[in-house]
Amino acid sequence: MVAALVNGRVLRDGALRDGEAVLLEGERIAAIVPLEEVPVGAARHDLKGAMLLPGFIDTQVNGGGGVLFNDSPTVEGIAAIGAAHRRFGTTGFLPTLISDDLDVIRRAIAAVDAAIDAGVPGVLGIHIEGPFLNVERRGIHRSDKIRSLDDEGFAVLTSLRRGRTLVTLAPERTTPATIRRLVDAGLIVAAGHSNASYAQSIAAVEAGVTGITHLFNAMSPLTSRAPGLTGAALERPELICGIIVDGHHVNPTTLKIALCCKAPEGLMLVTDAMPSVGSDADSFMLQGRRIDVRDGICRDADGTLAGSHLDMAAAVANSVAMLGVSIEAAACMAAQAPAAFLGLQGSVGTIAPGYRADLVALDATFAVIGTWISGARATPP
Repeated sequence: MVAALVNGRVLRDGALRDGEAVLLEGERIAAIVPLEEVPVGAARHDLKGAMLLPGFIDTQVNGGGGVLFNDSPTVEGIAAIGAAHRRFGTTGFLPTLISDDLDVIRRAIAAVDAAIDAGVPGVLGIHIEGPFLNVERRGIHRSDKIRSLDDEGFAVLTSLRRGRTLVTLAPERTTPATIRRLVDAGLIVAAGHSNASYAQSIAAVEAGVTGITHLFNAMSPLTSRAPGLTGAALERPELICGIIVDGHHVNPTTLKIALCCKAPEGLMLVTDAMPSVGSDADSFMLQGRRIDVRDGICRDADGTLAGSHLDMAAAVANSVAMLGVSIEAAACMAAQAPAAFLGLQGSVGTIAPGYRADLVALDATFAVIGTWISGARATPP
């Protein structure tokens, strides 16, 4: 059965287009045709003027729906997190584990393998954010969980059989040779939670680092005589940088400066979301510490930011409102850029024939009115 998404504004080739229908067949986009060419007998879905965008891809999702991945490294936990974020337009995500013991990382990787095998919607792999970080830039990560990357850690990191493995590490806490080994083993390596100098950062990039985890947060800053990791991130065009656009993690003016250095294709929206997203809870526990959610901000008792209460639909809306970018640019940062970062640009992140039918429909207020993952539709409750 062919499904036809009609009466929407379709984001295609960098522009919103009227008068077109997107035809879905099975898990894929079959064609994009003028409305008058919709096949007789196709099941029509009226979008009522909504914007039809590529589904959002979030590479940093610690939790959602009341579930923290570190606490629930299970198929059920991953499914609950994915369902919570799907309500906000996320059709692809990496469950993200913050610094923890190797045994927890093993269980998390096994759970992601099993979730992909079971067909849990939206799971693209795993993001292991630590524990191979610089304790001086740990942020909310527990110092007693941070460790060096040795052969045992390498074996754990490279054990995922299905999907993508993204690891965030501090370049100065390992070697370029080890980074190259990880990349040669098929991992995507990002720099973050790091005090790396500019020289150390460039050496890591030349060894295979392709991403920056939450640009400007928990890293050596750009200063007049020491560019640091931030300077390397802004200078090198091959680096795709995650940004948290919630108005709390980074001042919007600072992010506008990043946009002057990087095209939208070089920045990807991430949520760094915690269990409060998609939940009514105003607090949660994070590795023995109470985190309170007030005014949309997650903090511990000392005032340290602990992830975010951000969802991807809000990140897109904030990018338009706070950064002054077009909806087309915001959608690029929410879908096309992360797809390219994950090496999935030939299958997701774009509305085109042959691509997987991962889509989101937004109304004029950026509220999600429907999502499709592999052609299967869901509407927010």
